[in-house]
Amino acid sequence: MNVFELTRALVDIESITENEGRVGAYLHEHLSKLAAGSGGRVEKMDVERGRFNVLAYWGEPVVTLSTHMDTVPPFFASREDPEFIWGRGACDAKGIIAAMIAAAEKLLAEGVKNFGLLFVVGEERNSAGAEVAARAPRGSKYLVNGEPTENKLALASKGVLRLEVVARGKMAHSAYPELGESAINALLDALEAIRRVPLPQDALLGPCTMNIGTLSGGRAPNVISDAAKAEILVRLVGDPELLRKAFAAAVGARAQIDEVLCIPPVRFVNVDGMPTTIVSFATDVPVFGKSWGEPLLLGPGSIHVAHTSEERISKRELSDAVALYANVVKKLLASV
Repeated sequence: MNVFELTRALVDIESITENEGRVGAYLHEHLSKLAAGSGGRVEKMDVERGRFNVLAYWGEPVVTLSTHMDTVPPFFASREDPEFIWGRGACDAKGIIAAMIAAAEKLLAEGVKNFGLLFVVGEERNSAGAEVAARAPRGSKYLVNGEPTENKLALASKGVLRLEVVARGKMAHSAYPELGESAINALLDALEAIRRVPLPQDALLGPCTMNIGTLSGGRAPNVISDAAKAEILVRLVGDPELLRKAFAAAVGARAQIDEVLCIPPVRFVNVDGMPTTIVSFATDVPVFGKSWGEPLLLGPGSIHVAHTSEERISKRELSDAVALYANVVKKLLASV
């Protein structure tokens, strides 16, 4: 099975987060066949409710190629044309899985050992698979994480600060607003104050950005609202504590700010001679920490079509990634 066929086979197995069991079983079987003829080992790392990571390694896994099996909704099956493979997960990250497996086959054909493949669940929601893997390190010195970077080595990625802003009020008939307290008005005032907070810049990562992603609240048009909530996601470029304090001061008593998630920005290992980039999206790497080694970030595909109805991956980039991954593994092995 070549890298295009394997990409399509993986895309055609629906694996929206929390439903990765079938694609995990497929990968376990596929890698078990590869390992059986090459002296490798394949394991399942149980996560929860039939979900598991898949680990394959040959010798001591000094360098580990890793990405995630899950996708965002909605599922749609694969198709291809002369230039692209289309489908949910084509670039994020099933094409990357296929390229990593093809790179492993290439390395084994060249007699290279001491590397591994680690495919995890849950990256698109809460990094549950990376959390489990972080508690079970195997001595790897380098973790090459696969995400769509257009085959450029990422030097850094922004972090994430996810917040909920909750306002409380008092219900009343809208004909007599003086008898109530509008939670929606309080929330809008709080959000306006938050929007006026200056966001920091970083020389490498660029500007911190903020998105007010959801708004909810109220009972009916003729009822003064007693509750309202907004969800905010900030792309971090530095210490989140400064923003926490600034947002709290701006909001004051208008609303309550609850922190849902915080992932710090990450600087990655560089490899001489490779084109580089900076990315704004977050990855599993902060959850792994250094448990699987120093992190690198590299993969085929464009993040601009990931999570969209136009998700696709260039066949040229996919083919190029096979050699890129193999060469990076060899360079890192030589550096140890």
